[in-house]
Amino acid sequence: MPPARILFYMATFGALALVARSLLIGPVPTWITLAALAAYTATVLSGVLLLRLRMFVDAVCRGPDDARGVALTFDDGPNPTHTPKVLDLLDQAKVKATFFVIGKKAEAHPEIVRDIVARGHALGSHGYAHPRTFAMLPTSAVRADVERSLVVLEKITGRRPTLFRPPIGHTNPRIAKVVDALDLTVVGWSVRAIDGLASADAEKVTARVTRGLEDGAIVLLHDAAEREDHVPASLAALPKILEGLRARNLAGVAVTDFVEGSREEGAA
Repeated sequence: MPPARILFYMATFGALALVARSLLIGPVPTWITLAALAAYTATVLSGVLLLRLRMFVDAVCRGPDDARGVALTFDDGPNPTHTPKVLDLLDQAKVKATFFVIGKKAEAHPEIVRDIVARGHALGSHGYAHPRTFAMLPTSAVRADVERSLVVLEKITGRRPTLFRPPIGHTNPRIAKVVDALDLTVVGWSVRAIDGLASADAEKVTARVTRGLEDGAIVLLHDAAEREDHVPASLAALPKILEGLRARNLAGVAVTDFVEGSREEGAA
């Protein structure tokens, strides 16, 4: 069990114990109540915002200890202009990757989704509408969004995806419940390029990623802007990132190469 999950359970038990003490013995000092509330809120928010903590969901955030290769992953596509360019660069470098696509964009550009699969890359869901308030939605709305994306992708490719990356990377117990019910594997990352912002600089993106290139790394990149209002810095950075892989003699692999090993390691 991830340490952060143990911390969450301990914090929850402590909060309940504090409530029970107040009911059975008498109110605790206000400063203790406020301090406990602040600590518990900070704990929960860290779990929501930081997927790598795996506080609420089991997630593959890097490959197992014996993993070989680097998994490049691309979010927020497909885009009719940018995604084909990314695919061509990957082909030239003989690198496989994983694309977490937004369902409504996939509906608009099904031919690109089919091309991703035809070129040997892995495909995962990034939700249907990619709402920034995803973690605030009720369980029914989370499930409806995720299921809709799975239906769309299965209709396009003939295969139901098993990989899922939550929009914005946020999680909570409601999202965990949906993921378990739909038997999805949540995929996080160990290296974040920070390339999705309009202000992102390609050279800084390259430097961030190349520093983290090692066996088992999962790299978060974007082949499209979330709102399609700019060109992701990853397009300019990708050639040098691929050069970095070659220079370090690292293969570019799909996340699926890591998933089973990570599950077995976690179970052990």
